[in-house]
Amino acid sequence: MIAEPARPGAKKYVLFDVDGTLVDAVDNQRRMWGEWARRHGLDPDEVHRVALRTRPVDTFAEVAPERHPQQCLAVLHELEDEDVRSGTYAAYDGAAGLLQALPSGSWALVTSNYEHRVRGRFARTGLPVPEVIVDAASVAEGKPSPVPYLLAAVRLGAEPRDCLVIEDAPSGVRSGLHAGMTVWGVNAPVAVDGVHRHFESLREAAGAILAFARGHGHGHGPERQGAPAAAE
Repeated sequence: MIAEPARPGAKKYVLFDVDGTLVDAVDNQRRMWGEWARRHGLDPDEVHRVALRTRPVDTFAEVAPERHPQQCLAVLHELEDEDVRSGTYAAYDGAAGLLQALPSGSWALVTSNYEHRVRGRFARTGLPVPEVIVDAASVAEGKPSPVPYLLAAVRLGAEPRDCLVIEDAPSGVRSGLHAGMTVWGVNAPVAVDGVHRHFESLREAAGAILAFARGHGHGHGPERQGAPAAAE
């Protein structure tokens, strides 16, 4: 689905994915899913590949359909909660300054993780937390369904056409596109298929994101287009 052009003069909103977009937890996720897979006698690489593109409950259904999903989830919760307490991870360069500079009430988090875990990681990395967080428990359908991003728009009181999605993963990009929103990709050397603009890093995108949120920018443009970073 192609996003409709943002309406001139309408308030703009920014919807962020979390892991891989604002918080660098790639190694943590691979380690946790690897341990989960080993406990269940599964191939860690295959399980991680599936987990990257869907919610945990959908991962269980694909890689371990014979196992009880709540038991699978309990093991994963144990591993992830321990990581929140003791894991090593960091916010991406420029994330703190960008989130602090966004107008209040103009942004949200849309994650396949759980809210208490996001809050724990944000507390440890010094990132501000918005009023709206759509997590795995908020929706019956996760990314790449448009439901998570559409729910975030509803909670913000926004029209999809006035929303900018910031993502790093194909499933999240498809989710935002299916929701009829503008989607920019970050933190990857090559653009994910479908993004309206691509930036190799979050810091490179920060200036353009702020311009959009303040109504001074547009959502479309060349596949890769840099911009000054927000002030720290």
